[in-house]
Amino acid sequence: MKFLIVVAFIGILIALASAGHAMLREGRDGKPKTSRMARALTWRIGLSVALFLCILIGYQMGWIRPTGLPLSP
Repeated sequence: MKFLIVVAFIGILIALASAGHAMLREGRDGKPKTSRMARALTWRIGLSVALFLCILIGYQMGWIRPTGLPLSP
């Protein structure tokens, strides 16, 4: 389960970087803008929702347990 969460988080960061790159590079020098940025942000939203659902399912199935903050006496 931890591996799936890490992979999804890395995918979210890659999609965000791709959207930023598309935003900075496209539409320059009279070239028409493409929909690369919107597509990358759509992937980011989809991966974020999937990650949230995986965390919820993992908690419900008992695969993930909340540990809380360690309190010193």
